[in-house]
Amino acid sequence: MDAAFLDSNLFNYLVLPLLIFFSRVIDVSIGTLRIIFVSKGRRYLAPVLGFFEVLIWLLAISSIMQNLHNYLTFLAYAGGFAAGNFIGMLLEERLALGVMVVRVITQKPADLLIDRLNSMGFGITSVDARGSKADVNIIYTVIHRNELKKVIDIIKEYNPKAFYSVEDVRYVNEGVFPMRRSLLGRTPDGSAFRRWRKGK
Repeated sequence: MDAAFLDSNLFNYLVLPLLIFFSRVIDVSIGTLRIIFVSKGRRYLAPVLGFFEVLIWLLAISSIMQNLHNYLTFLAYAGGFAAGNFIGMLLEERLALGVMVVRVITQKPADLLIDRLNSMGFGITSVDARGSKADVNIIYTVIHRNELKKVIDIIKEYNPKAFYSVEDVRYVNEGVFPMRRSLLGRTPDGSAFRRWRKGK
């Protein structure tokens, strides 16, 4: 690159801050995904992401250290950090990684909800329990994250006032999960399902 251009005001006050901004966006987005992969136990992918995260960060911070007189680089660095966090969360939502457990506690008889979830291919565990005021039914189902909205819609359709909670699960040994229609296995209403046995 031309040395005259590198010393020009155009480079110092426009190009360089933009490079730092986008570098920070990329490395923070990668860092957000790396933390998610670590929490999900993706032991091989997380170190690779960590390598590129630190490499890009070093390039960005070295550019700032060489241009301490340029306040726009500081603003670009901070702005890239904020934008990177936002984009990283968007990417995580799009990827919908991992497995979750949904717990439903309801005083209404749970037979209809159980049948509906089973008909959609979701595995169900139901427990009779005693609440603070009355007997309740507790329903557990372990689902892939991209199925969460579908399950919540079913719960609200069954009982808009039902109490439910959602938790991340790091490891699942086996379970029943919905799958694509092209694969073997059908529920009574014709929807596809499968029994997933990890490592088998």
